[in-house]
Amino acid sequence: MRFLADESCDYAVVRALRSAGHDVRAIVETCPGVSDEEVIALAIGEERVLLTEDKDFGWLVFASAGGRASVVFIRFPVKARSILQETIVELVTQEESKLVGSFVVVEPGRIRLTRIPNG
Repeated sequence: MRFLADESCDYAVVRALRSAGHDVRAIVETCPGVSDEEVIALAIGEERVLLTEDKDFGWLVFASAGGRASVVFIRFPVKARSILQETIVELVTQEESKLVGSFVVVEPGRIRLTRIPNG
C-alpha cells in the first residue's frame, strides 16, 4: 500500500510500514515545511493514504477541497507510544481495503473508520 507521512507523523511509523513492505513517502525527507494543503494535494495526486497526527487534516478533508484524500489520523498519547508501530501495521494488514476513501482515527485500543463522502 502507498502512504504519505506528514511531518507530524512519528517516524517510527514510517520505518515500521516500510519494514512491512509498504511504499511510504515521508514529507520530512522530500519537502519539509510544505503547507497542509500541499500535503493533501500530494496525497491525492500520488494516490497515497495520508498518515498524520495533525488534527487540522480532519477539517481539510471534511470541510474543504481535500475531500478526496484518504487519511489515517493517529492519536496516541506518550504513555501508549510503545504500541504505536505495531498498531498501525496491524491496522493496515487487517483493514487495507477499507483505508482508501476513509478518514481513520487510530487511538490505543480503538479504531474509528469513517467513509469520506465522494472519497
